[in-house]
Amino acid sequence: MGQIIGREEEIELLERLYQSKNAEFIAIYGRRRVGKTYLVTEYFHDKGIFFEVTGSVTATTKEQLLRFHHEFCGLFKRTQQIKPPKNWQQAFERLTTALSELKSHQKIILFFDELPWLASPRSKFLSTLDYFWNRHFSRMPNVLLIVIGSSASWMINEVLNNKGGLYGRLSAHLRLRPFSLTETGRFLEFKGIHLTKKQICEIYMVTGGVPKYLSFLQPASSATQCIQSLCFSPQSPLIGEFHKLLYSLFKHPESHIEMIKILSENRHGLERQELLKKAKMERSGHATKVLRELEESDFITVLVKHGKQVRSSIYVLTDEYCRFYLHWIDPVKSTILRGDESDYWIKRANTPSWLSWAGLAFESLCLKHVRKIKDALKIGGVSTQTGYWKTMTRGGKKESEIDLVIDRADQCINLCEIKFCNAPYEVTKSYAKELQMKKEAFRTATKTRKALFTTLITPYGAAINSAYTSVIDNQVIIDELF
Repeated sequence: MGQIIGREEEIELLERLYQSKNAEFIAIYGRRRVGKTYLVTEYFHDKGIFFEVTGSVTATTKEQLLRFHHEFCGLFKRTQQIKPPKNWQQAFERLTTALSELKSHQKIILFFDELPWLASPRSKFLSTLDYFWNRHFSRMPNVLLIVIGSSASWMINEVLNNKGGLYGRLSAHLRLRPFSLTETGRFLEFKGIHLTKKQICEIYMVTGGVPKYLSFLQPASSATQCIQSLCFSPQSPLIGEFHKLLYSLFKHPESHIEMIKILSENRHGLERQELLKKAKMERSGHATKVLRELEESDFITVLVKHGKQVRSSIYVLTDEYCRFYLHWIDPVKSTILRGDESDYWIKRANTPSWLSWAGLAFESLCLKHVRKIKDALKIGGVSTQTGYWKTMTRGGKKESEIDLVIDRADQCINLCEIKFCNAPYEVTKSYAKELQMKKEAFRTATKTRKALFTTLITPYGAAINSAYTSVIDNQVIIDELF
């Protein structure tokens, strides 16, 4: 097995299926560039007979079959004089025959990568796979069948929730997500990139922990230099990634892109009705489908919004790269591609506009690492709901807001204030007064009877002074997010 950073739970599942005495069938899905193929090929490359076929979005069925033919002939030492199969039925017949000739103790891994591209509507790939799994492969105890897809919605609808012969046939399914902060730090260390935890957070705010994006980074570079090389030169790998990403995942991504753009302009998200109004979309099955696909592909997150009497859901953009691209890259993309300005990001890092944006991005990062925050607060075993809260004046203006609310089953609520700064944060008397007013506004608006704890989350903690002790109940520093 090659070097795999993190993924301990995923490896444990793969090992269990590999050691099984029965035929096993697993579906793996997750967004583009998250490392699905790498995980499978690195883990299984030396564990038995490994047969791999990869789909292509632009290839015809004939071309996909030709690629199957080359892989088949190369692995099973068939003469190249054999003609390529005419259809998937013939292809799987040849594969079944070849597998039956192998020794029964040999482990066989059948790996079909980018399944949605192999299983185009007229290809009949999925129905053929359905038949051969049920009729042949499932009866071979040494077979492990793995299918992968980047389109989460397609994988869920066509494989996980298949109404035909594949219904209930999966042994397991695995949703591979981007790295956490901990895994991101370990990956960078493995590559020889030694940064402070705050700098790793800055990298995370751009890449979202997507392994492929992180793989482009080079040693002996600061976070600022890393972001410059990733995004702000004509050759940068992420300068044109936005549209490639969306078009590779969704067949008609125009509505997806529009919703992402709208949510990028509303940092704390929007309720469904308001989002659809801004997107000029009717409440319909299409709108529901788009929102579901964005959520399943980890672009957006549905959060609880605390109200006076009831709780409603809001949609929040939580994909770091999309947020960074739309705010920083897209407005200057033409200038960068023309090469009119070098060192664009070097000149803008640590400006007031970056620090303001980074503060908002840090809030989203904390939202993704609530489990670590709970562990730091020693409430990891307590059931919780998380969300954002604000109250409005009668004139529709924001009156008060709380960055992160952790509503606990043990009759307590943590009201989290999140600050991204370059030094220990200083709580002033005026800020302490503001926090106390927020707490009372929250209690009045929500009519909660739970105990309220004001919690401060910062990179380097806060200076302990009289203002701090008068209002802050506990704090979490950036190290604890790792």
